[in-house]
Amino acid sequence: MSTTACQVIKCKAAVAWEAGKPLVIEEVEVAPPQKMEVRIKILFTSLCHTDVYFWEAKAQDSVFPRIFGHEAAGIVESVGEGVTELAAGDHVLPVFTGECKDCAHCKSKESNMCTLLRINTERGVMINDQKSRFSINGKPIYHFVGTSTFSEYTVVHVGCVAKINPLAPLDKVCVLSCGISTGLGATLNVAKPPKGSSVAIFGLGAVGLAAAEGARLAGASRIIGVDLNPARFEDAKKFGVTEFVNPKDYKKPVQEVIAEMTNGGVDRSVECTGNVNAMIQAFECVHDGWGVAVLVGVPHKDAVFKTNPMNLLNERTLKGTFFGNYKPRSDLPSVVEMSMNKELEVEKFITHKVPFAEINKAFDLFLRGEGLRCIVEMESTA
Repeated sequence: MSTTACQVIKCKAAVAWEAGKPLVIEEVEVAPPQKMEVRIKILFTSLCHTDVYFWEAKAQDSVFPRIFGHEAAGIVESVGEGVTELAAGDHVLPVFTGECKDCAHCKSKESNMCTLLRINTERGVMINDQKSRFSINGKPIYHFVGTSTFSEYTVVHVGCVAKINPLAPLDKVCVLSCGISTGLGATLNVAKPPKGSSVAIFGLGAVGLAAAEGARLAGASRIIGVDLNPARFEDAKKFGVTEFVNPKDYKKPVQEVIAEMTNGGVDRSVECTGNVNAMIQAFECVHDGWGVAVLVGVPHKDAVFKTNPMNLLNERTLKGTFFGNYKPRSDLPSVVEMSMNKELEVEKFITHKVPFAEINKAFDLFLRGEGLRCIVEMESTA
């Protein structure tokens, strides 16, 4: 048992005191893990679009003060009552969604949408006792999606922790706990393009490029990248993209452009923008008879998807996916193994690194649209 088990740990955390304002490095107190909880020493974390979206709090109510962060890797410091699958010293990925292994979704081979631990962006406390494990001078600092990895130590429900190979480089595989796995799984697990098929990827950010990487791994012969930013096209070649379409270059709808390029439509499409118009385009550009479109991006809550019902009746299939259909505890370890044997090259996604003290630089890079993933290297604690 670790020397700090059952004790409050004082450590550094990047606290968001209010929406849109720079994070402040503060000393916080992290309470011991309670029943079915794990306390993790975070070694590396990265910034994802979801962190920025809720930090800006433009489209929804968000709880403050809060510790953001959900793409990370670390080592278990201690475990709470009832935790048997993990022990101090285990290398792990905390995940924003979970796998209780008991509900109907977890028992289903088709679903990863755990009833107990499905992502909840509004909850700022632990589900066991509805309290936060973080505090400053006795006042609670709220959690974010059950992970809060912008802290040197965090407490997470055991169902949201994936135990991984201890030989895996944590500074690289930390990016697999959200966006990269989401895009990769959308292609490999949901779209399932046959070898030699054609695939269109809408949106060439990190998630879209991960979807392209999935198409490459599946053996697709044509991978068409669709994006409004031509600066992304050159880098996308590293992820297997073979052709590029900028909708702004055409007067006709982009789904018609793609249909003409591919003799009737692509075999598969994966939409990674969250823009409802791109979602419609991604569906309408797949071939009738067998085409499958997969929606990954999260649209505005008031968005409406409209298409002619004949597009469905003509045997096109529309699917949605959550976290690439990966069950966090059961499936993520195998994704880590894919990266270790170089089948999946996670290094291509990592474009910047900053020390924890300069975490606001990661936000600046993101807001300027520079790079894909910025790794935040946590400073060591005693």
